[in-house]
Amino acid sequence: MKQASSLQTARVGDLIKEWRTRRRLSQLDLALEAGVSQRHLSFVESGRSSPSRDMVETLSEHLGLPLRERNVLLLSAGFAPAFAERKLTDPSMNAARAAVELVLKGYEPNPALAIDRYWNLVMANAAVAPLLGLVSDKSLLEGSINVLKLSLHPGGLAPFIANLARWKSHVLWRLGEQINVSCDPKLIELERELAAYPAPPAPKGKPWEDADAIALPFELKLGDQLLSFITTTTVFGTPTDVTLSELAVEAFFPANAETAAAMQAMAKARQN
Repeated sequence: MKQASSLQTARVGDLIKEWRTRRRLSQLDLALEAGVSQRHLSFVESGRSSPSRDMVETLSEHLGLPLRERNVLLLSAGFAPAFAERKLTDPSMNAARAAVELVLKGYEPNPALAIDRYWNLVMANAAVAPLLGLVSDKSLLEGSINVLKLSLHPGGLAPFIANLARWKSHVLWRLGEQINVSCDPKLIELERELAAYPAPPAPKGKPWEDADAIALPFELKLGDQLLSFITTTTVFGTPTDVTLSELAVEAFFPANAETAAAMQAMAKARQN
């Protein structure tokens, strides 16, 4: 069971020790990787010494911290954050927003959507609208739309997902991997909520283990049609803004000719 921690209020030595422990590194391991003395690192962790800004940034790099967590570490050490966090609607983000819109449009007629760190919907292309129309619990579409809740909630897409047990197992595994990297309490709470949603018993083994599959498909049963998709994730390569570093584009590509034809037909229907 993963436990949320009060990272925001901890002092820098406690934070460094916690992240080092989570990464399964000894003091000596981290000191060698970061090029600092073990004695100095020990003093920092115990609070007997204060790290320089360069040391905090170096340790953050070698601990593999996301940008948001690097800012928290700097703040706890008494330094200003290194990375800005601007809304995607900020004028300075025009180029990034245009790039996301172009990518989403380019995936049509296949569904694609942009999500933030917490899997909230940021943008989507036209092919996503028919999927949202399947949602019976309209409260899921109010405010910030969480796509994981939308997919696994019994009032969302869950009744239409043919491989719900395996897909839920995959979603929880992927969310768990994200939690291992960020240790974010909000993601931990999201994981707990999703785990409580009803679904058939999860299959044994890892969710992607299937001798005949090249990737775990997302399968939708719409009437007498079974649509099968392979998903891809696209992220910004070298972000220096927290918002961009946490933005991802999830795209759903047809896994067979039947699904591709269905996507083309839906696109033509939207144009008429």
